[in-house]
Amino acid sequence: MKQTGAQLARFALEQLGVRFTFGIPGVHNTELYDELVDSATIRPVRVTHEGGAAFMADAVSRTSDSIGTLVIVPAAGVTLASSGIAEAFLDGIPMLVITGGVRTDSPYHYQVHEIDQMRLVEGYTKARYRIRTHAEIVPTLYEAYRIAISGEPGPVFVEIPVNIQLFPAEVEEPAPYTPNPAAAPLCDEAIAQAVDLLTHARQPGLFLGWGAHGASDLIITLAERLNAPVATSLQGLSVFPASHPLHTGMGFGPAAVPAATEAFRHCDCLLAVGVRFGEIATGSYGIRPSWRLIHVDINPDVFNVNYPADVAIAGDARAVLQRLLADMPATDAAAPRTDDALRARIRDDKSRYHAEWLAHDSGTRVNPARFFDRLRAALQEDAIVVADDGNHTFLVAELFPVLKNRHFISPTDFNCMGYCVPAAIGAKLAHPQQQVVGIVGDGAFLMTCMETLTATELKLGIVYFVFHDGELSQIAQAQKLPYNRKACSILPDIQIRGVAEATGAAFLSMQTNDDVGAVIGEALRVAGQNRPVIVDVNIDYSKATRFTQGVIKSNFARMPARMKLRMAGRALLRRVRPPETETS
Repeated sequence: MKQTGAQLARFALEQLGVRFTFGIPGVHNTELYDELVDSATIRPVRVTHEGGAAFMADAVSRTSDSIGTLVIVPAAGVTLASSGIAEAFLDGIPMLVITGGVRTDSPYHYQVHEIDQMRLVEGYTKARYRIRTHAEIVPTLYEAYRIAISGEPGPVFVEIPVNIQLFPAEVEEPAPYTPNPAAAPLCDEAIAQAVDLLTHARQPGLFLGWGAHGASDLIITLAERLNAPVATSLQGLSVFPASHPLHTGMGFGPAAVPAATEAFRHCDCLLAVGVRFGEIATGSYGIRPSWRLIHVDINPDVFNVNYPADVAIAGDARAVLQRLLADMPATDAAAPRTDDALRARIRDDKSRYHAEWLAHDSGTRVNPARFFDRLRAALQEDAIVVADDGNHTFLVAELFPVLKNRHFISPTDFNCMGYCVPAAIGAKLAHPQQQVVGIVGDGAFLMTCMETLTATELKLGIVYFVFHDGELSQIAQAQKLPYNRKACSILPDIQIRGVAEATGAAFLSMQTNDDVGAVIGEALRVAGQNRPVIVDVNIDYSKATRFTQGVIKSNFARMPARMKLRMAGRALLRRVRPPETETS
């Protein structure tokens, strides 16, 4: 049979269950776009910027079982999408990145977009392929998908030259996709050692990352059986429901909320599942181990990197937890635990911290705790919340209870601003019947706000709450203590209303605490009519999160003594003689 490369690529993507592709058509992929618009199962989505396309694809992968897929032009499209691809790479999110390529049947050089894309993307993709014949297309896309979803997931890059897309060639009838083979068996000795440590621990604790999202039900069972407090990483925030009495919060060291810090203070055995003990997860490495560590992860390369493991188990979180539960004795040998005391302490610590935020005087601005209280009350339980990168991210983590698995997403280890606006579009496309709201700082909003045009065009009812304080607040707060001024972190005045008018979104303003409930209700009502809504929130950032306070202390504590003296002396001097100006 004769098939063009574009026809073969479309067939492969349909076989893989791809629901959406994101990108912009150009001279090197128009044939593929022409095929995709005829697909009965794939919806090609044109975006405003390829960076937005990558964040949309990321959100599809994070919130659904369909892989996020890019179809972008080579070179310029790849560089513009690179932030989103790299975010997926560091966060362990599967993604297919399909790009055109220059003609390989041409005798000419210096073609438009002619660069070595394999070298360009090498540092932030799991694998890279350049198609050379029509016969390679279907098996290569199948292999790319297998690599993207297996082990620690991540993006895989496939370049299909324009001439192969355009011209037909004789090929055998393509085969259907067959799923991955079964995973390798687990180490029985490691499982037995982990069971022994957990059952003999006096105060075990659980620390969960995104890698545990496929095992939430088993984690609840295990936590209750051990009566163990549960903390999560930022990315793993949704893995364990905040409504559960053993849930403590994000992290558990000095940068964590009091409920987590206190519940883990005397932990003697830590079961860490699907978490790499990275900088954000540990509050800038402020956690000091006082426990025996059982580390479970699909990627064995993460073991013993930042914290030594007494037992390391390489495997899928669900498979490992099933074995741990199955192999635990019916009555464990641990000392009796007082269930009510631990749960009561967690509840009381959470209540006191929440009351501390409510008591904070926000003046004429919106108190974050009051905002998140009303937002949680107004949203359905299965609403998806998308956060960007910034101070607001940690306000969400500390003040907004996430109730369902994979219903909170945010950029994490690559820590890229500009994620929220496009990612919310990807989440809404994947879940059209569910409420989707974005929490985004004004600085991050400015980076990708024009992608709201895509939401308007597609009639997506998303609410974007723009936390507007006129600063890059996470950085500004970090600058204030050592420098006593804010260099290049003051934003110019931006009329958020103008962005809404330019993109066809509805606009609402939330100026004080008195506005919160009514504005949230109206925003969700309008979004329910399939129209995006931008809410300008006059947020109060004057109270620092526990995360920010803890990270500043941890970073200062790790400095050499001479550098500590220099930083402290400069900070003191600048309080006596303040710098003349703050600069934007």
